[in-house]
Amino acid sequence: MPFTDLLARPESFAWHQQLARLLRGAAASDFPLALEHCLRDLVAYDTILINAYRGRRRPLLIHDDYPEAQREQGIERYLSEAYLLDPFFTAVSDGLDHGAHRLRELAPDRFESSDYYHHYYRALGLHDEVGLFARVDSDEVIAVSLGFGADAPPLTRRSMQALRHLAPLIEALLAEYWKWQGGQFQQRLDEREPVEAAFASFGREALTAREQEIVRLLLAGHSTKSVARTLEISDGTVKVHRKHIYQRLAVSSQSQLFRLFLDHVALVSRQRSR
Repeated sequence: MPFTDLLARPESFAWHQQLARLLRGAAASDFPLALEHCLRDLVAYDTILINAYRGRRRPLLIHDDYPEAQREQGIERYLSEAYLLDPFFTAVSDGLDHGAHRLRELAPDRFESSDYYHHYYRALGLHDEVGLFARVDSDEVIAVSLGFGADAPPLTRRSMQALRHLAPLIEALLAEYWKWQGGQFQQRLDEREPVEAAFASFGREALTAREQEIVRLLLAGHSTKSVARTLEISDGTVKVHRKHIYQRLAVSSQSQLFRLFLDHVALVSRQRSR
């Protein structure tokens, strides 16, 4: 279809009016809410989270629409501990800073079998998620996470393609928003202590550096084969390391390892807040 035909369609006029309102309001403090409404007209998502990321520090919440009953699970738990195992957080830490990406594109191969998925993600009632990423400064990336509930219609290929096409405009708008409003968040970002120290210190007295690497990958949802591929070692070597990890940490399952890690994160957080 010729581009002029697309612009001439009646529904195109209403959509471009929406975009014009977004452009006019990009510098305003309530831009995240306007973006929420615009995206909801485009895609039938259930929840939205907009977080600012700086390196591996704790994410800073910019905007969300979570109901009060879900805030402890969806917001507080994520920002206090769960973010460390979030595929979106890992992707940003590894350099992802633009585009629209589906969770399954970024998650490890055994993500849906991981304890993070069962104890945090599935508990939110989500079955899918899309992230819109934008580098808004040299040190900061904003991620707009759209969550799709288990009872919602599945995200279609057409809807995903629409988000991909819209992503460059969203990136430009978020950069403009941050230019004018980012100052109010800078001090809070500076104060965000990285709980990355929890990973660095978890099992440090009992595990080797290589075993700590393997723990991190296993907790994030990597299979034995994926860990072996990532670390360029054999499957058998990973299995031997995992056996030693369980013995040295006195656990007998992945679930026990996960709970032990969360307890350690909580301890590190308490110590840093004193």
